[in-house]
Amino acid sequence: MSKLLIGKVAVVTGGASGIGLASAEAMIGEGAQVVIIDRDETALQAIQEKHGDSVVTLAVDLLDPAACSAMVPQIIEKTKVIDIFHANAGLYVGGDLVDADNDAIDRMLNLNVNVVIKNVRDVLPHMIERGIGDILITSSLAGHFPTPWEPVYASSKWAINCFVQTVRRQVSKHGIRVGSVSPGPVITSLLSDWPDEKLAEAKAKGSLMEASDVAEALIFMLTRPRHVTIRDVVLLPSQFDL
Repeated sequence: MSKLLIGKVAVVTGGASGIGLASAEAMIGEGAQVVIIDRDETALQAIQEKHGDSVVTLAVDLLDPAACSAMVPQIIEKTKVIDIFHANAGLYVGGDLVDADNDAIDRMLNLNVNVVIKNVRDVLPHMIERGIGDILITSSLAGHFPTPWEPVYASSKWAINCFVQTVRRQVSKHGIRVGSVSPGPVITSLLSDWPDEKLAEAKAKGSLMEASDVAEALIFMLTRPRHVTIRDVVLLPSQFDL
């Protein structure tokens, strides 16, 4: 590790597992102190024990409006600054639209879109005041391709891609970079809704990535010179064929 993030404070939502955990641990490896946000208190405790003073853990249910609104002020009270904000928390709803549960649709769209927008909105005044900051958002390959087996999930990521591109234009003058990473299939719990045969076929073909592959791309984005913004990175397994 080149320790290019020494002295930085990063926040990762949904950071107790999957891409979020890989992102957090990659930033720790580069010298950052990382605030990990998740609702899984048991997983947060294990991460705290593993990484010690390199992490601050905060149990937050982002689907609770009051808890969501209080999150950024709580973090700033603890760390004084936020240099990097990685909006990663998300849910997945796949399959045919007619089979989807309406409550599940609401939860997914709320977390994947509304919460991301609100979190970024809450952190922006702090970054604007300081004149510097990095905002990273976990999108998906599904946000670039009208994926027929996941219309609800794909729609949430198309919305987020628009959000990234529009907000970036608003805040670049304040020294703030905004970018998204759009992975193809990654071995995480978000694939739990995939049909067993589809998951088995993907594993057999080698058309799945590890969360650490995504984390490496995020570190690349963060460590470019300040005059360079990586707006979006699309990553997919070499054997994955849409």
